[in-house]
Amino acid sequence: MQTMVPTASLLPASRLPRSFALQYAGLLVFMIGDGVEVGYLSPFLVQTGQTEHFVALLFTAYGLAAALAAWFSGLLCDIFSSRTVMTAGLLFWVLPQILFLGVAIPAHSPALLLLTYGLRGAGYPLFSYGLLTLLVTTVRQDRLGRAVGLFWFCFTCGLPTVGSIVAQLLLPVYGQYVTLWIALLGVGAGGVLAILPLPATPRSQKGSLKDIAPTLRETARQIRHNPGVGLACIVRAVNSSATHGLIVFMPFFFTSRLGLSQDVWIRFLEIIFASNIVFNLLIGFASDYISWRQTVIWFGGIGSALSCVGLYWIPLLYAQSSLFTVYASAAVFGMTLAGYVPLSALTPSLLPDHKGIAMSLLNLGAGSSVWIGPFIVYAFEGAVGTQGIILIYAALFLASAILTFFITPPPLTRPDRPLNSTAVPQPEGLPS
Repeated sequence: MQTMVPTASLLPASRLPRSFALQYAGLLVFMIGDGVEVGYLSPFLVQTGQTEHFVALLFTAYGLAAALAAWFSGLLCDIFSSRTVMTAGLLFWVLPQILFLGVAIPAHSPALLLLTYGLRGAGYPLFSYGLLTLLVTTVRQDRLGRAVGLFWFCFTCGLPTVGSIVAQLLLPVYGQYVTLWIALLGVGAGGVLAILPLPATPRSQKGSLKDIAPTLRETARQIRHNPGVGLACIVRAVNSSATHGLIVFMPFFFTSRLGLSQDVWIRFLEIIFASNIVFNLLIGFASDYISWRQTVIWFGGIGSALSCVGLYWIPLLYAQSSLFTVYASAAVFGMTLAGYVPLSALTPSLLPDHKGIAMSLLNLGAGSSVWIGPFIVYAFEGAVGTQGIILIYAALFLASAILTFFITPPPLTRPDRPLNSTAVPQPEGLPS
């Protein structure tokens, strides 16, 4: 396998900024802009004349692009530098979004909507994971944990937590369509803020796309010899699929079926992700003392299956009498999703000599969840309805627990130190 040039060598330490404060701030602003639409884009598109069925297909196309971008982001950083990949991510977000808002939506064209929004799916993984790659290849090892932790804090605060709050503030004043344009400006500003301070990559040190093939062949070989890492990829895909599917069909369940306001739905969504952020830290710490695999099986797979069913029945029973109970079901779901956190430690332990490949597959699973969740809605909602979709997600969570049982970690496995690798762990349970 051809040796890739580390990103750190493409950006010499003497030319890097002493602090990544501007990059963190840019990431936060970028992800806030990206997260503004999460709570209301699906019903907005239906209001413009698209069917709920088509919107599910649209989100599926977006997710396919995001999955590929997440998988290749680290590898492309090795070849072209993080700055180049981040710039590509910004362009993949901004340019298709301008066409999506300025041409596809006014024209009510399903083909243009699919093309523009689908291409935009590659934007945030290339930008954000490009920055993450830069951090893990340049920050000192004894400070890497803090650097990566701050990265995920900015990432998850923006998408969707603060993004949803910003949407709640902007929607009553500017309306749904103009709010999307404002979000575009935020993404552009955040991207420029993060990228401009970084030095350009010397032309002599840029790579070629042909360098990708050897790594892909080695990845396939490792999956054949270590099937557990393939199972981990599937389990990671199940982990976040439901959250990406909920934003497609649950707004209609809350507003049309239950008679609740859009604000209640957005707050419900915010609580899921806020709870998940908190318990990602707590459960990750606890799993080091319990068992990575057992935590994923019982708290992640089985716990998420049970709490997922509650997302349908508890609002159905208590929407008119106790919003607190409804919101509590969201908090419990976010908490159990965090049970998948140990996958980020378990997966690289399966390939101790190829941790980068192991984590790239975990990234692929995280990215794949962005299309799998909406695709389930697209394929099955017409036949089984909202309750049926919830039960399908619950069944997938149970299946992930069974698959995890067959992932056998090496003996005496201990939590790994932060990976100095181009493919890095992501917090489980959140949009990727």
